[in-house]
Amino acid sequence: MTTDPTVPRPRTARWLLRLHRPALYGFAALVIVLAGLELALAGPLADAAAAGWRQFDACHTSICSYDQAAILRYKDYYEYATYALDALPFLVAAWAGAALTGRELETGTARLSWTQGISPARWLTVRLVLPAALVAAATCLLVWLHHRAWAAGRGRIDTASGWYTLVTFHANGPTIAALALAGLAAGTLAGLLLRRTLPALVLGVLVTVGVAVLAQQLMPHLWPTVTRVTTLQQGGIGSAIVLDQGLLSKSGAHLPMPNCTTAAACDAAFAKASGYYTVYHPYAHYWPLQLTTTALLLAITALLALASCLVLRRLTGALRAAGTAVEAKDALVTA
Repeated sequence: MTTDPTVPRPRTARWLLRLHRPALYGFAALVIVLAGLELALAGPLADAAAAGWRQFDACHTSICSYDQAAILRYKDYYEYATYALDALPFLVAAWAGAALTGRELETGTARLSWTQGISPARWLTVRLVLPAALVAAATCLLVWLHHRAWAAGRGRIDTASGWYTLVTFHANGPTIAALALAGLAAGTLAGLLLRRTLPALVLGVLVTVGVAVLAQQLMPHLWPTVTRVTTLQQGGIGSAIVLDQGLLSKSGAHLPMPNCTTAAACDAAFAKASGYYTVYHPYAHYWPLQLTTTALLLAITALLALASCLVLRRLTGALRAAGTAVEAKDALVTA
């Protein structure tokens, strides 16, 4: 795996873009379609749905005429755009594991590149940096457009998704961009470990799913919560990320929410309570939660990238040792 110093070094970035042209075109088409859909959601679709809700709220008779189709259309298209954006990191992980590293190692293209003036370190660096720049730029644009589309319906459309719902929370902020970078690093590592296309695709997606689940579990605990007590008449807290909720006894102790199997059991449980307690994150915690979760995901991405470098060093070391052994054997046979 030695390189010839007389051979000019190829332009690795340009060659990488040409090699993965179909994926690049597909990704660009997906970004354009999602951007157009989110622009429509922020403009005419949101305006039509808001007008439909105004018609519905103004109607006080048994027979109402309102634009139900516009309301349903906005809801459906919003879900399409949100779920597609949330799925993007897993698509990136699948591509990185299958095509970016797994297929090239399986077919021997990577090893051939290492003999044509491209060092393994440079080969890996380009495969991490160039796709990361494209993925980060595209996802940040889509996240900004999605947040703009969500804000256009907030307070105007009664069925608009709350900021605290899982899919909207991540699609509206930088956590989805950081998860896409983690997916890229996870897929790259999977390809280097398995060196086969389909297994690397599966492993890259599974690792990304694990990272997403871990980040979601840790996210509510990355910023101090707020505890609020309300009366029984006021009820619990809505429109928030709730971590714990229950009844507050008259002595101030926390009681679990009653399991109302019968009306008598329910009345007996509430008779001991003076109100509700809720441990939650209000909307004011949205950006602190986004930024701390993003920092966590970027740290995981850095660890996955470091692991990729270590695996590549071990792989190329083994190949170099095997090549040296073959050369020594050939020399003995010739002698």
